[in-house]
Amino acid sequence: MSNQSSDPLAAVEALLAAVDGGLVLPPPAERVRLREAAGLTQAAVAQALGVRLPSIQAWEDGRAEPKPERLQAYWHLLKGLAQRYPAPPASPVAPPVSACAQPPAAAPTVRPERFADTHSTPRRVSASRRPGAPKAAAAGTAAKAAVDPRFVNGPLLVVDVEDDGQVVAYGVGGLVLDVPAKSIPALVDWTLKEAKLGQSKLSGSGKDADPLLVLTEAALERYGLPVTLTQQERVAGRLPEGHQVIKQLGRANWLLTKRGFGPWARIYRPAQGSQRACVQLCIPSWRALDSRHWGDAAQLPPAELAQLLGTYASRVMTPRGSTAVTGLELMTALHPPTRASEPDADGKRTSEHNPGSLGKDPVDCAPCEAPDGHPLLADLPRFHVRGPGEKLFEEAYDWARPMTDAECTLRHLVGIDVNMAFAAGANGLVVGLGAPTHVKAPVFDAKLPGSWLVDLSHVDLSRVKVAKDTWAELDASLLPSPFTPKGERPEGPAWYATPTVAYAVELGYEVRPIEGWVRNESGRYLDGWYNRLRDAYLATMADLGVDADLSPADFLAAMDGYQERDPQLAIVVSAIKATVKGGLGKLRERPRGEGWRPGERWRALARPTWRPDIRAAVISRTRINLHRKIVKHAAFTGQYPIAILSDCVVYAATGTSPLDFLPYRDGKPLPGGFKLGINPGLVKHEGTQSVLWGEEVRDRFNAPELNLARYIKDGTVTDIDNGE
Repeated sequence: MSNQSSDPLAAVEALLAAVDGGLVLPPPAERVRLREAAGLTQAAVAQALGVRLPSIQAWEDGRAEPKPERLQAYWHLLKGLAQRYPAPPASPVAPPVSACAQPPAAAPTVRPERFADTHSTPRRVSASRRPGAPKAAAAGTAAKAAVDPRFVNGPLLVVDVEDDGQVVAYGVGGLVLDVPAKSIPALVDWTLKEAKLGQSKLSGSGKDADPLLVLTEAALERYGLPVTLTQQERVAGRLPEGHQVIKQLGRANWLLTKRGFGPWARIYRPAQGSQRACVQLCIPSWRALDSRHWGDAAQLPPAELAQLLGTYASRVMTPRGSTAVTGLELMTALHPPTRASEPDADGKRTSEHNPGSLGKDPVDCAPCEAPDGHPLLADLPRFHVRGPGEKLFEEAYDWARPMTDAECTLRHLVGIDVNMAFAAGANGLVVGLGAPTHVKAPVFDAKLPGSWLVDLSHVDLSRVKVAKDTWAELDASLLPSPFTPKGERPEGPAWYATPTVAYAVELGYEVRPIEGWVRNESGRYLDGWYNRLRDAYLATMADLGVDADLSPADFLAAMDGYQERDPQLAIVVSAIKATVKGGLGKLRERPRGEGWRPGERWRALARPTWRPDIRAAVISRTRINLHRKIVKHAAFTGQYPIAILSDCVVYAATGTSPLDFLPYRDGKPLPGGFKLGINPGLVKHEGTQSVLWGEEVRDRFNAPELNLARYIKDGTVTDIDNGE
């Protein structure tokens, strides 16, 4: 939209002066062509001219023209580009024209010494795609053959305010929409009626994703919301109930969920049949985008933020909150609790349980699976500390040991990290779908998910089975126990998840459970979740130049500095990883204030997805998968890990690369051992430090078992805990 002057005569004189001075700009399409021919981004041009990115977008869309102080510089840039990249000659043969399409206009010829054609700025059309702006598309993926007409503008918009005061919304694929709404209730109404936002359901019996609006600081000010929350509001996680915007929503009959108007607010009206009326808001300046997972996404220009979130939405799902919340919601979106039944005699369908899902009603966990403070433990004495025989404690590794004399003669410590380790642990895992059943003296069944009280202290790692009828002699003092997170050998009966007990059988030892809590209804509930996140991760890494079929050496080279190739895609990778870990963590969400006291129920317990047993099974399997590789590696090479932290393992080596200690032969890895690659479950190079660095750090802090895996990436030691 052109800026209208209060003095039309002066505006006309300025236009004539521009013509006389040779400063008439080429048409918008030619401006775009010249910039793209030179390989320049809109952000680069904006930075050079000292303007905001939306200004460049407006100039290229024909919605506005540069002000006098920027006109000459912009004209000079385009003139220089036209000299370097002249327009191609128009084809003398007109292409065939279909009955429903207009013939394309020929690109104007650009004269090096002066731009010729003038351009009339089109009028702004509310709630429609701006002229020249592309339609929204799934970021980073091939366009689908058919786009749901309800969601032609994509899953989300970033709402901002331009220099001229116009509220605009940026979508994926360069989409820009005008926003006529003057208040938050009007914005919600416009979104549902005109914006054509959303995302198709991920499962046949699921629900379409609600539209997401991301509000910039300028948009917050425009709609009467604070740019930042006060300390009290941050602690509460929401605006106070008496805020004027919340009152506006109430008067318009809009409701808020129990979490109120916070960084991830959900505004809705009760569903009418299958028709939902719900819009989600994301407010980055209220810390909606955690920098630990989203990097500096909150500081990106609106158009770039829309593209980044759009990429995540197209590959994972439209964000529903933090990455943890989204990870949990993805499980439900892929396995909805109910489905429509077959039609009855009258042709009517009803809602019924969806096989393979967790159902719509929550189930209580077993007492051994309950975290401290759970209502099931209300009868325990105050300050009672449960031991291994009372509590299931399946957690990731945090183990380290002193280096041997032989290892100290080597020069380097090399860390390797398992890609998407917890996602790989979920792949193909059979988990319980219903409530647990208590059994006494059961016969262990590796196919039956549950928790088992069993004594595994007799498992001796000095002699273990590494293949069928093949046993290996190992130095057990250099290995962590696979049964405890700290790597200590168990001293008696303890509670374990099924994968842990099954591994003891795999190592060649007999197990006799004392009792168990088992789940007879089971399934591979997390398979679809794993596949979705795996595909998102691999596609994004491929965009960053790291493919799944690279040779070990090429893979290491491709991983070197991959984050700098496209920082925004690197943020998407980080968010995908956080979605995995956070989603699994939400399966055992603890109380979050709200006046909770031990022994009382908390809000998360009302969810069917509050399943600490599933979380424990995934972590158990992830830890066992890692230990299995460590044992195979030790049996074949005689090399033992020095430190393990979650999915990172540190070895002493003669060189700085994982290839200096991983036993590759003719490009093939050790079967069942560590393999370099980008797929989940394979490993990458985490970091390399010197053996002298490791010994010096441990000596300096008098911590001979300091976990060096925590610091191997860059060598910076920040939180010494003396190995405890």
